[in-house]
Amino acid sequence: MSLKSQRVRVAAAGLAVLGLVATGCGPSSGTSSADAETLVAFTGQAGDYQGNFNPYSPTVNEGRGTIFEPLFFFNAMKRDAEPRPRLGKEFSWNADGTELSVTLRDDVKWTDGQKFSAKDVVFTLDMVRKNSTMNSTGYKGTATAVDDTHVVIKFDEPAFMDGPQILGRLWIVPEHLWKDIATPATDLIKSPVGTGPFQLDEFKAQAITLKSNPGYYGGEPAVKKIRYLSLSGNQGGADALKAGKVDWQTGPVPDIKNVEKNYPGYKAITIPQNQTALFTCSSAELGCTGPQTDPAVRRAIYYGLNRGQLNALAFQDTSSEISPGFALLERDKPYISGKLREKVAPMSADVAKATQLLEGAGYAKGADGIYAKDGKPLALTVKVVTGWTDYITAVNTIGRQLQRVGIKVTPQQLSWNEWSDQRNQGNFELLIDAVYQGPAADPYYTFSYFFGGGNTARVGETANPNFGRMKDARVDAALAALKRINPEDAAARQPHFDVIQTRVEEVMPYIPVLTGGTTSEYNAKKFTGWPTKDDLYAFPAVWSAPDNSEIFMKLKPAGK
Repeated sequence: MSLKSQRVRVAAAGLAVLGLVATGCGPSSGTSSADAETLVAFTGQAGDYQGNFNPYSPTVNEGRGTIFEPLFFFNAMKRDAEPRPRLGKEFSWNADGTELSVTLRDDVKWTDGQKFSAKDVVFTLDMVRKNSTMNSTGYKGTATAVDDTHVVIKFDEPAFMDGPQILGRLWIVPEHLWKDIATPATDLIKSPVGTGPFQLDEFKAQAITLKSNPGYYGGEPAVKKIRYLSLSGNQGGADALKAGKVDWQTGPVPDIKNVEKNYPGYKAITIPQNQTALFTCSSAELGCTGPQTDPAVRRAIYYGLNRGQLNALAFQDTSSEISPGFALLERDKPYISGKLREKVAPMSADVAKATQLLEGAGYAKGADGIYAKDGKPLALTVKVVTGWTDYITAVNTIGRQLQRVGIKVTPQQLSWNEWSDQRNQGNFELLIDAVYQGPAADPYYTFSYFFGGGNTARVGETANPNFGRMKDARVDAALAALKRINPEDAAARQPHFDVIQTRVEEVMPYIPVLTGGTTSEYNAKKFTGWPTKDDLYAFPAVWSAPDNSEIFMKLKPAGK
């Protein structure tokens, strides 16, 4: 996400914002030392920032990893990558997976000067457990501070799979400040105090500036400032990139395969990681309304898509095939179920199959070529963020493709804030977004986040992040079983992966489109140390936290 729903995408600048970039943020080479050490980032924020630095809010603007830290960093790009210590130094499980022991650093201070200790970790874990909307990892443990640098977390049953989520995706907050917050799940935290490598320098509705933390235990970063811009259209973003006014952005630019030629000094990297999907409000039992609550309609849409055409027209052929079970085809190859009806979603439309599904569910085609049932036409609205031009092209193309099937789809553009709120509350029929990965290279986390019943809610209440409102007893039972199994026991895990993937394929709360080729453009002339395909030490998307903080810490101004 989404920054984002773990996925905030590229929008871009109008002339006024480009003027702001040029006058206030100019990072072009040959300027002052301060400019040379300032990284200007474009996350895709469309519209004004709200000044939300609460790392547990689904609409947080910034702070995960940069201001508020996890205990460890897990590299979800590689199955064999060792966790990198952050606030923690080492951790271990007992033999049956019911006790997790963590040793913490003893040289950490909050940016207000207070000393960090195990009490802060215990406070954070207790707070998350008590607030369901903050607990997207499903944490159910009991944490105890043994002393200032040791924490023991006990579970009622084996909880091996909780490890990377607790250690890598829970953001530790200061007890001495947060204990007095009455509603920590919704408080915006306007003046964040963290332990991270950066701290808030300045907030404006159109730009957020972080400054390096001179007292950071790992050493002050070489990048002294990070400036995030709020922009409003892809072409403007490309223009800012062309002018050397943005140092790092993730998303499409024209002629994406020739970035080095078209944008001198810049390079690009494309990684197949997050999975583009049509999210549906799928569950009538949880209050969803509309034709998409019928599984036959969702599956008809699935077969009505011409994914090859979508890839060419909307994504410049940077995307690739996707599994209807939502395991990544390359990274998760050992886990992909052999019981799926289809290993990959068809790249061409199957109109006959879509027709069979709709007519079998009682739909009849009207004189206008659109199916109807009980007098109601099969018409749907798909929501997309204004300025996300690749997604806008995608939903427009999908509308034309599904017209051939007899389904009317009307795109609706919204600001990111409106779109995010409606997605969280379930006030949509369809929307386009990405299913993201968890803290480690294991499909369990994606399955848990997006398909687990504990992460959803009735329409009108906040889901996080099971926005498709899937609640399935068999899937929940399989997730619970996987949580108890040592991840090294592949044979014991696979039957549960089979259940999840086959049920997701059958129920299809998220209609798989393509595995998104996440492309980032970065200023290689100004900064060194960027991830490469040979050294993917973090997922190189500017909106991906805490990966982006790992990259910010590793970058150095060129020549230093």
